[in-house]
Amino acid sequence: MKLVGVDYLSVEGYGNKSHVVHDTLLGANVVIVESLNLSEVPAGDYELIALPVKLKGADGAPARVVLRTLT
Repeated sequence: MKLVGVDYLSVEGYGNKSHVVHDTLLGANVVIVESLNLSEVPAGDYELIALPVKLKGADGAPARVVLRTLT
């Protein structure tokens, strides 16, 4: 697994104060994309491209995420 995308604000459970899921995924070099909305995307094969904003000293950042249709 290279990436986990969720349509919620966090991969952690609601109200969870720990960072167990983040630590586990990031420790395994799995990229996390939160607040991902693919509800209008038709079924098919796509390449997901995430372009994060570079923030000095940050461990996460907002990103522009786009899909490219594979043909």
